[in-house]
Amino acid sequence: MSRNKSQKYNNDSIKSLKGADRVRKRPGVIFGSDGIEGCQHSIFEILSNSIDEAREGHGTKINITKFDDGSIEIEDFGRGIPVDFNKAENKYNWELVFCELYAGGKYNTNSAQNYEYSLGLNGLGLCATQYSSEYMDVEIYRDQKKFTLHFEHGQNIGGLKSEKTSRQQTGTKIKWKPDIQVFTDIAVPDEYFENVLKRQAIVNNGLLFVYKNSQTTREFFYEQGIKDYVEELIGEHGLSSVVYCDSERKGKDRADKPEYKVKLACAFAFSNRVKLMEYYHNSSWLEHGGSPERAAKQAFISQINNFLKKNNKYNKNESKITFSDIEDCLVFVSSSFSTQTSYENQTKKSITNRFIYEAMLDFLKHNLEVYFTENPIESEKIANQILVNKRSREKAEKTRLNLKKTLLGSVDLVNRIHKFVDCRSKDKSLRELYIVEGDSALGACKQSRDANFQAIIPVRGKILNCLKSDYDKIFKNEIISDIIKVLGCGIEVKSKTNKNLANFDIDNLKWSKVVICTDADVDGFQIRTLILAMIYRLTPTLIKKGFVYIAQSPLFEIKTKSKTYFAYNEQEKVDILEKICQNKEKYDINRSKGLGENEPDMMWLTTMCPQTRRLIKITPEEAKKTAKMFDLMLGDDLQGRKDFIFKFGNNYINQADIS
Repeated sequence: MSRNKSQKYNNDSIKSLKGADRVRKRPGVIFGSDGIEGCQHSIFEILSNSIDEAREGHGTKINITKFDDGSIEIEDFGRGIPVDFNKAENKYNWELVFCELYAGGKYNTNSAQNYEYSLGLNGLGLCATQYSSEYMDVEIYRDQKKFTLHFEHGQNIGGLKSEKTSRQQTGTKIKWKPDIQVFTDIAVPDEYFENVLKRQAIVNNGLLFVYKNSQTTREFFYEQGIKDYVEELIGEHGLSSVVYCDSERKGKDRADKPEYKVKLACAFAFSNRVKLMEYYHNSSWLEHGGSPERAAKQAFISQINNFLKKNNKYNKNESKITFSDIEDCLVFVSSSFSTQTSYENQTKKSITNRFIYEAMLDFLKHNLEVYFTENPIESEKIANQILVNKRSREKAEKTRLNLKKTLLGSVDLVNRIHKFVDCRSKDKSLRELYIVEGDSALGACKQSRDANFQAIIPVRGKILNCLKSDYDKIFKNEIISDIIKVLGCGIEVKSKTNKNLANFDIDNLKWSKVVICTDADVDGFQIRTLILAMIYRLTPTLIKKGFVYIAQSPLFEIKTKSKTYFAYNEQEKVDILEKICQNKEKYDINRSKGLGENEPDMMWLTTMCPQTRRLIKITPEEAKKTAKMFDLMLGDDLQGRKDFIFKFGNNYINQADIS
C-alpha cells in the first residue's frame, strides 16, 4: 500500500474553529444533520424561543410565514429580546444572544428566575441559526422603540439601530433564509410546518399559531390541549371516554443532584379503530420517547395485567399480555414539563431524567388504578379488547412460524429450542446468553434485557446431575440438549448415545458470555451448581477459556427516602446500614425478590445492565479446584462427601439459615 509521505501531522495541524465557522462548517453537531432535518431543526430553535415567551405569559399568538424563496419569518408578541449593554458580560445583550454560543437567559430555570419550564436550555439555538443563515433581519419592539439588526453569513452588518415607535405591543420578528452553503437542502415542505405547529398547539393550550405561505393561511389552536386532541382522534369510535389527569412533583435524579419540579399531564382513551402514542416534554415532541415512554409502557402493562388477574380474565396457563397488545387499542398523549431536563442531545427527541421516569410511573400507576376501579363497565370492554388483541397476535405468530417451517423445510434455532429467546446481533463478540431459572424469570429477563445482544433460555426446575448420570440419560434430557444446541459449540465427550449433538468446536460458540442467572436462595444455588456441573462435564473448555459467568442477584433491598441500596451479602448489608445510620435516615429493608418477581427496570439495573450488574467470572485458574469440588460434592464418592460435610459443614450453617 502506497502512502503520501508529504502529509505531516504536527503541532501546526491542530486548528480551532472560531465565530460562525463553529456552526457553518459543522452544522450537524448543533442541528443533528447538515441535511433537511438539520435545516428544519434550526427553524424550530427560533420557534422555541417564541413559545417559551408565550408560556411565560407574554403573548397568545405566534405568526409563522414561509416565503417562496425559502426564507422564513417568525413573529411573537412577547417582551422583546433585551438589547442593552450587559455589565456582567461586558457586551451588548444582542451580541450575546445572536453572536455567542452558550449565551442566554435560561440557565437558571431551576431557581424560577426566568423561563421555569423552557424548551430552550442551552443558549445555542438562536445564535446557531443566525450563524447558519444566508441573511437574518431582526425587529425588536420594547421600551417604546423599534430595534433592528441585519446579519449576513453569520456576520453582523451595521450594528444595532433604533428608532422611536408608536406601536404599543412589544415582541420580536425574525426573518431569515437558511444558507445552502451550510445545509445540503433548504426546501422545507409545508407539511413540516403544519405538523410542528399542530403539535405545539396541542401541548400549549390557548396559544394560537398562524401559518402563512403564498397560497394559504392556516390556524392551529387547542383550547384544552392534549384532552381536545385525544377527543379529536377518538371521535365516536371509543371503547372508553377520554381520561385526563395531571400532577406536580419534586425530586432528584440522584441523591447528590439538585431537586427540581416536574409537571405531569396525560390524556388517554381506548379504541378498536385508532391507536397512537405521543410524548412531549417542555412542549418538544419526543420522537424517541425516553423516560416518559418507558414509564408509560411499564405502568399500562402492570395495571392492566393486575386487572386481568384480579378479575380472572386469563385462561389457565395463559401467558401474560405484552405492551403491543395494549398499544393496538390505545390513544395516549403525555405532556410533561420540568425545571431541569436531560435531553439525549441538542435535537431534543428523547429525555433521560431518572426522576421524571419515576414520577411518571407512579403518577400513571395511581391514575390507572383509580380509573379501572371507578369505571367497571369501560374496564370490562378494554380488558376484553386487549385479550382479543393478545390472542389474535399469538395465533398470527403461530401461523407465521408454521408457514415458515413449511416454506423452509427446516426450522431455525429460535423455533427449534423450546422458549429460547434470541437476540438481534449476529456479532459473537457482543452476544450474551442468560441461562435463567424458570419461566417466571424468563418473563422478567425478557422485558428487562437489551434485545440487541442478550438472549435467554430458561431452565425448568432442577436439571439432571451430569456428574452422577450416564450419557444415555444425559442426552435424552431435553433441557440439557436444548442448552447445548443453543451454545452451538457441541460437546467434548464421545458416546454412542449422542446422535444429535455435534463434536466440540470452540469456533462455533455463538456467545461471548454464558451467564448463569438464578435466585439467591438454596434452590437457586443448587440449580446454578447443576448447570455448572453440566458445562464442566460436557464442555469444560468453556470454563477453561473464561466464557462462563454467574450473575449475582442482591440478597437485600434497602430503601431510604432518597435512594435504594442493594446488598449482595451480609457484610454489604451491615456496611450500608452503618452508612444510613450515620446520616440519620430512616430505612426499610426487605429480602430481595426472586428473579420472576422483579420489575423489569429493577431486573435490568441489578442483573443485566453491563454498567451496574455484578458478574462472577469462572476463571481458568479455578477450573481444577472447581473440578475437584464438583467430583466431591456431586460425584460418586459418598464417603468423601460425608467426610467433607463433617469437617467443614459448620462453616455454612449461617449461610443456609440466611437463605
